Parts: sequence; C-alpha cells; structure tokens
Amino acid sequence: MKTSDFDYELDPKLIAQIPIEPRDRSRLMVVSRTEGRLQHCFFCDIDSFLEPGDVLVFNDSRVIPARLHGRKESGGVVELLLIRRVEGNVWETLVRPGRRVRVGDRIEITADDGDSTYGEVLGMGEGGARILQFSDDAMLEKRGQVPLPPYIRVPASDPERYQTVYAREKGSVAAPTAGLHFTPELLQRLDEKGVEFVFVTLHVGLDSFRPVRVEDPGSHPMHKEYGEVTEEAARRLNLARVEGRRVICVGTTTVRLLEEVAMVGGESGRLEPFNGWTRLFIMPGFRFRVADALITNFHLPRSTLLMLVTAFAGKDVIDPCYREAISQDYRFYSFGDAMLIM
Repeated sequence: MKTSDFDYELDPKLIAQIPIEPRDRSRLMVVSRTEGRLQHCFFCDIDSFLEPGDVLVFNDSRVIPARLHGRKESGGVVELLLIRRVEGNVWETLVRPGRRVRVGDRIEITADDGDSTYGEVLGMGEGGARILQFSDDAMLEKRGQVPLPPYIRVPASDPERYQTVYAREKGSVAAPTAGLHFTPELLQRLDEKGVEFVFVTLHVGLDSFRPVRVEDPGSHPMHKEYGEVTEEAARRLNLARVEGRRVICVGTTTVRLLEEVAMVGGESGRLEPFNGWTRLFIMPGFRFRVADALITNFHLPRSTLLMLVTAFAGKDVIDPCYREAISQDYRFYSFGDAMLIM
C-alpha cells in the first residue's frame, strides 16, 4: 500500500469556499458497502435512511480561535496556530515564519482593545512546532481567530458557521466537518423518529487537512489528539451493540475515538470510559469493532481521512464514489457535501 494509491485529481472549482444555507441542503451520497450501490439526495433526507433505535454518535468538540498574530520583542511579525494544550498555559504551536523564532524568544499578542499577552518559546515540538508558555492564555480567545483550512480562500463572514450546532467542548483547531450539515430542526426530527444521540469529544488536530507526504503511509507521523468518552456514553453504546442496534458515527474523528477505546477494551471491543490521548491511524486492513455506518464529507487526496474512509468501505467502493462525485459536481472538503456509508 502506497500513499499514491489515495491520490486523485480534483478541479479547484469543486472545493467549497462557502457553506450551503441552510446547512442541511447540502447534497448527500448514500453508499452501500456490500452492494456498491449509491443514491443521490440531500442531507435533509437522511432521516429516511435511519431507523428507530439507531445511535448517532457526534463529536461535540468546539473550534477555538487558534490563529493569532503577534510581534517578536526583537522585531518581526509572526503568525501562530495553537495545536494543542500541553498543560496549564503551555501550548504546542505552529509558528510562521518558524525559522525566525527560537527558544527564548518572546512574542507579544495584542487585542483590538489594546490588551496584550506574551508567549515565550520554551522548546521544540513535533514537526517543527514550538512550545509556548503564555502569560495569560485566558486572554487568547478574544485575540484569536477561528482558523479555516488553507484550501478555503474566502474569509468567514460568520465564524459560527464553522462550528457544529451542538459544539460545546472547546479544543479543536479544525471542525469535525461531517457534523456541519445538521440543523436543530433536523436533529429534532431524528429525535422524534426514535434515533438516539450520543456525544463524545475528540479535539481535532492538524491531520484533518494535512496530506501524507511520505510514500509509505505507515511512516506518517500522526499528531496526537485528546479525546473523552464518558461513562454514560460508553454504557449507552455498549447497550446498543448488545441489542444489535446500529452505531452510526458522524465523522472520521468519532470513528477514530471509538475504535481507539474499543482497542483498549481488548478482543471484546467493550467500551469503557476514556479520557486521554490518541494517535490512531486507520488504514485499509483495520478491523472495525464499533462503527456500523459513517457520515462523512469528501476528503483531500493523500489524506489520513481518505485512508480511513477507504478502510471502512473498501477501495473498490470509494474510488467509484469519488469519480461519481466529481462527475456530478459535488462540493468537496470542509464546507462541501456529504456521504452516508452503510
């Protein structure tokens, strides 16, 4: 298996630059893993494919205003992207231009109201990142911006549109985008139908929009991400599995977290409460223990997300689906259209 096996050509005009309104009017491709059959519809029609007793599992992580602009005390403007909190007010951070930022440098970040906070570079992190300690990281929220992926060139008119309607746990640097299609009205309709909702948390990191740059995917350094599955969530998911009800994961982040927890549970795959770090990289050949179906967007070529989706459905299913999506002018990536893989 090579990274180039997950490459494809995409006309840039198919990269969604702005979200569809309302959220649930995005298109939906419904795919059968066993038959390879697909249907074209709209996301608002997803309730017709779900049954009472199905369990939808959502990632309730909220995107933080992780993009900051500052100035080194020694001179020079820099851009910071917070990746993850290490502890307290210490963050692993991408810095641009990184070659000009060294251990010991102090960076001033000033808000529009004139208030300032400082970050001191303590050391190096993974992949050229810097470890910064901030004098007051509680002030970062009003100084930062919600970071859009680099392939989105149009500034966000409403930062809330890059949040799911159920986002509540702050910590992601990218949205769990499969959930962007849900509206409060659609959730109410699903609830009235008898679909059960379970919320877990995985704070999304860089690998959501970072391509794999090595030809051997097994050599790709996966960034670790913090996740949490509560005792109540684990209990409800275990019960659904015992009763033979479908577990439908909303997004690849949800799949990775649940499959990580199931692996911790051993051969039985029983889910236990979990809070900690994961860097699970799901590639073809992986044995899924929890996910019965998956709601997901159309992903970047050569990405860990496309590899996960291929592992779930099979390359003989996913490749034709992507060719069909391109021929039918589906919208791709974060603000794009969705798939329901069953």
